[in-house]
Amino acid sequence: MGDSHTWTAAPAAAERARSVLAAAWSCAVTAEGGREEFVGAHGVADDGRVTLQVPEDSALLAAAICAPRGEPSAVLEFADVAPVPVRGRIRARLWLAGWFALQDGHLAFTPTRVVLRQPSGAVVVDPDEFAAAAPDPLALAEARLLTHLADCHGDAVERLTRLVEADSLHGAVRVRPLAVDRHGLTLRIERVRAHGDVRLPFHAPADDVAQLTERMHVLLSQASAAACPRPLQRQRTDGDG
Repeated sequence: MGDSHTWTAAPAAAERARSVLAAAWSCAVTAEGGREEFVGAHGVADDGRVTLQVPEDSALLAAAICAPRGEPSAVLEFADVAPVPVRGRIRARLWLAGWFALQDGHLAFTPTRVVLRQPSGAVVVDPDEFAAAAPDPLALAEARLLTHLADCHGDAVERLTRLVEADSLHGAVRVRPLAVDRHGLTLRIERVRAHGDVRLPFHAPADDVAQLTERMHVLLSQASAAACPRPLQRQRTDGDG
């Protein structure tokens, strides 16, 4: 069960969906010809349309060519995986339903329905809002930033727990950085048999890594001035799930 908390200064659903799409390395495609997994084979246009390079003998290619133009011919699925090992690493899933067209030797996919599923539930994103939205400016750097924070600055993560309400830390055995975007940092609080997430909003949006550094310094200064929480319980090292 997750923690009860208020998500403040969070990305809009369309922006979050575009961020998942921008950072994804792979996608699963379900079409009339079956389901196929593709790694490093897709690109994303500014308006959110997806291009896909597939082998000539792919069943997807044949299905796309045979499908009536404008009718839904496929569903693309993208998984947003936390870069830091935590329990329950899938942070969100994005589904795009739409149709493929053959274009300059590759498949061009136009989404007509967009669904974003996060721990808080599933949201249907308006296709026009999806097309107009931009990914979070930190989306492509997030994996590197969070990994560095977790691996090299565990003391800073521990200090940030001073900003978390005591009830949310009850029974905690480990706290890890789960996500960061221009609006704030999310911590994953793990207990023996459960976990929850807590959002630490920035005082102002961060539009690049330099601004993010300043926002993090502000959070750490606030944490240093806060009262120390009870120390986390010891956890046996049984591996990350």
